[in-house]
Amino acid sequence: MPVTYDRHDHVTGPFLHGTKATVLPGEELVPGWSSNFEEGRVMNHIYFTTLESTAAWGAQLSSALAGLETRGHVYAVEPLGPFEDDPNVTDKRFPGNPTESYRTRHPLRVLHEVTDWTPHPPEALSAMLESLAALRAQGLDVIED
Repeated sequence: MPVTYDRHDHVTGPFLHGTKATVLPGEELVPGWSSNFEEGRVMNHIYFTTLESTAAWGAQLSSALAGLETRGHVYAVEPLGPFEDDPNVTDKRFPGNPTESYRTRHPLRVLHEVTDWTPHPPEALSAMLESLAALRAQGLDVIED
């Protein structure tokens, strides 16, 4: 069932957010910050998922794109308002929402850091970075925000 701002209560957590940023429990992640994936872009939404593997991509890619040597961070979060399917992956790249990716214009409260998440292998990360670079070179790395 599609997730919309008006119909989202059927999605249950845990909810996860992957990022390069270090944050503390109780802090709120909010839209209005620079994109982890597109330099110079201020984001209107904050993104999250219910899948560890999707959060791992967010953590690893944002860290790698920033030139950091760390794998990034995955946080358990609580959405503080309604949310919707992430249109950047839902039905655009994959039928339905198999990545269980969502976005909101409301804060996400950080509950705790997830320390035992499994990163994607280095070769998978390299392949994803190459794919993103190819999309960027073709002007196809569009983020619908």
